[in-house]
Formats: sequence, structure tokens, C-alpha cells
Amino acid sequence: MRALFPHPSVPSAHQVHGLLRHRLGRAVAVTYAAAALLPGPGLWLRHPHTADFAGLAELRLALPQLLLALVLFSAGLQVPLRELGLLVRRPAALLAGLALHVLAPLLIVPGVALALRQSPDQDGGSGMVTAMILVVAMPVAAGATVWTARGEGDQPTAVGMVLASTLVSPLTVPLTLATLGPLLHGSYAGRLAATASAAGNSFALTSVVLPCGLGLLGRLALPAGARDRLLGAVVPTALLGSLLLTYLNASGVLGPFLRHPRPVLLVAALAVAATVCGLSFTVGGLTARLLRLDARAGASVTLACGMNNSSASAVLITTALPDRPQILLPVLAYGLFQKVAADRVVRSAAPSRRRGVPGLRT
Repeated sequence: MRALFPHPSVPSAHQVHGLLRHRLGRAVAVTYAAAALLPGPGLWLRHPHTADFAGLAELRLALPQLLLALVLFSAGLQVPLRELGLLVRRPAALLAGLALHVLAPLLIVPGVALALRQSPDQDGGSGMVTAMILVVAMPVAAGATVWTARGEGDQPTAVGMVLASTLVSPLTVPLTLATLGPLLHGSYAGRLAATASAAGNSFALTSVVLPCGLGLLGRLALPAGARDRLLGAVVPTALLGSLLLTYLNASGVLGPFLRHPRPVLLVAALAVAATVCGLSFTVGGLTARLLRLDARAGASVTLACGMNNSSASAVLITTALPDRPQILLPVLAYGLFQKVAADRVVRSAAPSRRRGVPGLRT
């Protein structure tokens, strides 16, 4: 009977994960389309909900924070700790990338803010500037390691910069927000100051460092078999979680935007995000050339300068600025632009490797 009526095989979690990784761009596009056409569930899930345990205790659950923690826990669990030992012998690229990640926004964002002051916007573009400040203040996106691996770049350096920027984020995030806060006008200035305090006191530590640290601890403490089984379960789940997080963030702005289109806002968001993203990648690339880094290390430094954890910034906006969903639009745009720019960086580094640039494997 089974031969006559074969049942289609159910894909395993590993197969689903592999399919999503190879079709990640399409999956993200579907996620954005779902957020635009069916934002209702996302809007409901974005708000915190209270779970009552038989009247004995109440637990306040915020799904965006939980999903972000899952993604970062997965990133920590996948860190190849043995490869990080290579950085001790050649730390120049790591230190350069970390310094650029912190300092480049202090050079780029003021210029963009000055240009936006000439706009007819009542607050001088402070909403757009706030969005970009919250993006560039975040740690290096864990996706930088994926792009580095895809382009056969310097994986230890990329992993080291993601890990280092995450660990120092409780210091760098509030410092960046406080330094760039005076660029803002009106209510945005006060709101960003309060956000900087919240980020330093809780967000960066509990929502970024803690889950990543738990992932690292799990990789160190678990036996190889248990670790592999945990990876097999967590990594595909985290990828699905990242897509759900993208849907939740996008639903807060795309659905309302389509119901009440604001073309000027859309154009401004795209222009500002493209400018900041393009300048960040350019600064990273120029610095790599000045330091005469090989193509693989230079690509990793460039990605560290240009790729920021836009999901973390979107979650921070959702929690700290829930009444300003419009500033999520440039954040979403930045997330898309940085993926396009990262693809160009790793593609340009690959031919150099094939030509046998010194310092590269041939």
C-alpha cells in the first residue's frame, strides 16, 4: 500500500534551515510582504503580554525581546572558540574593526544631521537622525559572520568583532547615544537621553550581552554530543525567530504606512539610510586600505564598520519609543541596504583571493 500511495517525506529541521539560508533574501522579502499586507498579528504580538500562573505569579512577556535573545543565544552558541585564538597572534584587524565600529558613527551622523537641518521638516529631521543613531550604536550584526563565510573572508576576525562589540555594548551603546544626542531637536532629544540611560542600565546587558554569553557558556560547558544536538535544535529555530522578529518590526510601520501613504517620508527614509550605510562601508573600506590589510581581513573590517544589529535597534525603538513607529522605516531600510552592501564587499574580496594576494590561502 505504501508503494501505491507514497507519503511525501516531511523535511527535517536541518533541511528547512538549509533551504532558508540559501533562500534568505526571498524569505525576508516574503516577511516584509506579510507585514505590509497582514500587519494585525504582528501589531498584537509586538505589545507585551502578561501570563498569569494560577494566580500565584504574573510574568510579563515581550516577544520581540525574547526573539532577539534567541537569535543572540544562537550566535553565541555557534562561535568557533578555537579560531578566536588566531586573533591573539594578529589582532590588528580586530582592533581596527572595533575602533571603526565605535568611531565612524561619530564622524558620519553629524554630517547627515547637518544636511537634514536644511529640510522643511519641523524638527529638522530629528526623527530620521534618531533612527540612524539607534542603528549605528548597536553591536556588529551577527550576520557579518555569515557574509564573511560566504565570501571566504577572515572568519576569526569577523567572529571576534561581533563578540567584542557585543561584550562592550553596555558601555558603547549609551556612550554613542549620549554623544550624538545633542544633534537632535525637540522631544527627540529628551527621549534619546532617556533611551541612552535605559540602554546602559538594562537593554544592552540583558537583551544583548546576556543571551550571547549564555550561548558561549553552553558551547564551552556542554559535551560535544549534547552541544551538537542543541545546535541542531537552536540554529534553525533562531533563523525562524529572526524572520518572525523582522515581521514584528516591519508590521509596526509597513501596514500603517500603506493605509496612509507618505511618499516624502519614504523617500527621506531611503535616502538617509542609504547615505549612512554607504558612508559606513566606504569608511571601513578606506581604513582597510590605509592599514594595508589583506583582502580577507579588509572585508571583515569593512563589514564591521557597516553592519549593525538593526534588529536590536528596532527592538529598542519598540520598547523605548513605542509612540514613534515611523522611525522604524529608516531602520528597516538600513537593514536591507547593509545586506546589499555586504554582498558587494564579499564579492569584491573573492577575486583577490583567487589571484593569490599575500596573506590569503590559495
